[in-house]
Amino acid sequence: MSCGTLHVKIKRVCARKRSRDVLKTRLFLVRKEGRGGGRGAGSTKCLLSGRSSSTMAEHGAAEYCSDSEDLFGEYDSILEDTSILAKLEEVEQHERLRSENRQSFRTVQPSADPMSQSPKGPLTDSVLHELEDKAFEDLPPSQLQFQEQIQDQAKKSKLQVGNKTSTPSHTEAAGETNSEDGSRRHSKARRSVADLLKKTMLGNAVTPVGVSRTALLKEAVVSEEISVAMQAMETISAETPDLGPFFGLPSKVKELMHKLRGIQKLYDWQEACLNLECVQQRRNLIYSLPTSGGKTLVAEILILRELLCRKKDCLFILPYISLVQEKVRGLATFGLELDFMVEEYAGSKGKFPPVKRRNKRSLYIATIEKAHSLVNSLIESSRLDHLGLLVVDEVQTLLSSVAAEVKGRNRRKLTAGFFLLVLQLHMLGDGSRGAVIEMTLAKVRYMSKATQIIGMSATLGNIKDLQMFLGAENYTNDFRPVQLKEYVKLNDTIYEVDPKEENCFRFSRMLNYKYSSSMQKIDPDHIIALVTEVIPLHSCLVFCPTKKNCENVAGMICKYLKEDFLQHREAEKAVLLQELKAGGNGSMCPVLRRTVPYGVAYHHSGLTAEERKLVEEAYSRGVLCLLACTSTLAAGINLPARRVILRSPYVGTDFLKRSQYKQMVGRAGRAGIDTIGESILILQEKDRSMAKELVCAPMESCYSNLMQDDGKGILSLILSLIGLNISSSLQQVEQFLRGTLLFVQQQQLCVERSLWDTVQRCVATLLEKELITNTATHSPSLQVTRLGRAAYKGSVDLSYCSVLYKDLLKGLEGLQLSSHLHLVYLVTPYDLVPQCNPDWMVYFRQFTLLSASEQKMSAAVGVPESFVARKAAGQTVKKSVDLVAVKRMYLALVLFSLLKDTDVWAVADRFQLSRGFVQTLLSSASAFCCCVLHFTEELEELWPFKALLLELTRRLSYCVKAELIPLMEVAGVLEFRAKQLYNAGYKTLSHLANADPAVLCGTLEHLYQKQANLMVASAKMLLNEKAAALQEEVDELLTLPADLPPQQHQNPQLL
Repeated sequence: MSCGTLHVKIKRVCARKRSRDVLKTRLFLVRKEGRGGGRGAGSTKCLLSGRSSSTMAEHGAAEYCSDSEDLFGEYDSILEDTSILAKLEEVEQHERLRSENRQSFRTVQPSADPMSQSPKGPLTDSVLHELEDKAFEDLPPSQLQFQEQIQDQAKKSKLQVGNKTSTPSHTEAAGETNSEDGSRRHSKARRSVADLLKKTMLGNAVTPVGVSRTALLKEAVVSEEISVAMQAMETISAETPDLGPFFGLPSKVKELMHKLRGIQKLYDWQEACLNLECVQQRRNLIYSLPTSGGKTLVAEILILRELLCRKKDCLFILPYISLVQEKVRGLATFGLELDFMVEEYAGSKGKFPPVKRRNKRSLYIATIEKAHSLVNSLIESSRLDHLGLLVVDEVQTLLSSVAAEVKGRNRRKLTAGFFLLVLQLHMLGDGSRGAVIEMTLAKVRYMSKATQIIGMSATLGNIKDLQMFLGAENYTNDFRPVQLKEYVKLNDTIYEVDPKEENCFRFSRMLNYKYSSSMQKIDPDHIIALVTEVIPLHSCLVFCPTKKNCENVAGMICKYLKEDFLQHREAEKAVLLQELKAGGNGSMCPVLRRTVPYGVAYHHSGLTAEERKLVEEAYSRGVLCLLACTSTLAAGINLPARRVILRSPYVGTDFLKRSQYKQMVGRAGRAGIDTIGESILILQEKDRSMAKELVCAPMESCYSNLMQDDGKGILSLILSLIGLNISSSLQQVEQFLRGTLLFVQQQQLCVERSLWDTVQRCVATLLEKELITNTATHSPSLQVTRLGRAAYKGSVDLSYCSVLYKDLLKGLEGLQLSSHLHLVYLVTPYDLVPQCNPDWMVYFRQFTLLSASEQKMSAAVGVPESFVARKAAGQTVKKSVDLVAVKRMYLALVLFSLLKDTDVWAVADRFQLSRGFVQTLLSSASAFCCCVLHFTEELEELWPFKALLLELTRRLSYCVKAELIPLMEVAGVLEFRAKQLYNAGYKTLSHLANADPAVLCGTLEHLYQKQANLMVASAKMLLNEKAAALQEEVDELLTLPADLPPQQHQNPQLL
């Protein structure tokens, strides 16, 4: 057909959107007089879809009126005096006439090529020719779908015609066809195009306009990228390492990394690690780098990939409650933006088994013990395959408490399918907690063959053992974002550590600082000279061997600092002092009161949670420039410094291990701030040879701790294996143990007794404790008893299991409920009793303040008033009394006072205890109370404790007034901040979740924007979690039971 080219101009005739009838489309072409060119200037020649086809002749430019976005997307479209659908009919009519003429011509003059005589309908020859791909490149998805339907019809038509033999008789038959039938056929063909176009435009017209098109487009892009990433990851091979926009994740993740973390580009080693063939093919991997190398970021990317692409849950394990809460705050925003849940499992928080979510994935962030209980609950409920990733980070801290040669570190990652586990491998060598990690990993690996394990670690001496244990490959890199230079100081000389030197040390410089004779006596190690080289413009950490030494060093440094230090960020330090005082309810540590004005503080476990958080935040912002701290800081929260000074090569009385040394010096150098980091180890001449081995020797090896403490770990493991129905015989237990690190290292660790003998001995012990039974039928079968099930489900130490059961049964005989004292005594942790040395005068004074019923209860548990009175008077006590019960009652009185007073400072002063110990006691009691609650849930005879301990757990967890508890549930919100929020009108979780962070900053004193953002994000995540849990419960109630009996049809007359 010879149509002119039609030019399209888009203009808006009115800024105001018009109302529309959703059942009609108003697509009108506007005729412009005198603007046509060539023939047919005043008539419509052809349907246009955006660009005119090359077969159309010149036509005058027609102006179109459109909405702001596209021709069909909203209700505003094309305006003219006649319907475009009418024009479509006119075009098709023209095509029919042309086709009939062509057919008449073919009848008279048949072509030599039979195939050329195949009749083509008007839709296939011309109209569809105008609806080419190129004409639809810029149209919305709905119009593209319309175009594809038309092309499919055309292809089918051509295929059908092409399969026929074209002869002149075909034309004759066509000529004999009734004209009415032909008219119906043409009408039907026309309607197929017109109706489809009309239907598509009507669909667009009724599209809801309440949602922003920009938001919809962004959501579509993210969904598409996630889909592409999933397909790519399923078909990935070694030859195609590219997983998508951002390592298999949507580009929104990269934007969030930049916005929330300031990360624009990954380090080369991180990209290389994420692109490793074993990672892409989901094989196990252990990757080892120095401290501060960025290991955790790789794990977080893998977590996000598991959550978003593979739609599996993840578990992130951390050693301390404070670190768990910090990570919950840090990842809450990611969860809100990317639509997954972030759940806290620490202290008394966490549900076993976790809430089963149909539509969302969850990231569980847990302490080591909570993670083990979580994995047990998933195995018991047959839901372990829902878990896609487990990460254990920052556990190297725990190495400082581990004994001797069988300590090491190990962080693993289970890798093989749905579940990903990442942990710091050093933890495997950390005593009982290392044993718990080994049990957790072994269970996951044994029960889920589709589990991927990725282990993060510093350099280890026996990495081959870990590779064999996990069936993993190893990736090692010595990358550090900031260069680290290690030095040692002997007398007035500083030497650089150089393993290539014969003596391992190379002379660097002499100290240039003038000391007076009095100053030399107070500071013989020249700490003041070393720190004043960097502070206050740069930061410094001074690691000390004891907590008391931390406080002494901080005070000594301030004594000799110049007055100029007082003026550096003076206003911000004044604010910090106010916050410390408010956080202590008017009380303040005298050492901090003296040192903070100089920008100096100390950091150890003796601080309260409020003090520790304020000190860490002030140091991170640069308000404090120096911290005197113990080694625990090196493995805890990330607080780097320009210079790290090791006051002594000892922790307490034990000489440093290389792993501890590397953790401490690894804090030197702040990425993005410093160009270099320095560490200085202060030595005495007597320690020179041991220090040489410390700084130059290879890293220690990591060993299993299942055999530690006379096999306590393996005993607990075997009990849980039988209770979870993983093993029911000695042979099955042995088979499971083949997948442990202990089995790999049995030649080193099972010297006195073979592993098989150890298993038999442990089973005999469990039978003796009546935790398991042996049913002697045709084949012996091991089964767990009710007490054994309660022990492993409550995570109760088997050493105290029987004692706890007896105490609870005895408590039921005369349970005193007029106050909380009796319940508090029953949940006072047994493992803190050895650390308790009562002040007998304080004990007696507090005992006399008890009511008659409370004193009677004390006597019932074995602590009579007469005994306490005699001890307070300094008299000898001839009658035998259980000192464990006496000390436990003293700790119970401390907790009882805390529940009534809620002021840690006042209670610590009243009982002559350090505030840090009181805080530790409270945290341990709340966690143990939660364990006892789960313990009693498995024993029917202890049913009264279920309701009683539930509320007590909540009270002990927060130890504040009841109205503050909803706010304290938010990760990172402590008592002082909760009081601020409550007084400002934010009294509920919903209030805080819907707060504007900017308004919060203006309302609350000394609240920074970043803190407000994290607080609100955590509150939103917690609120979403609670709401989702309720919705899941509703859905579960309304779901048709799978085991519903068949329902017979009833008589309709009876209905």
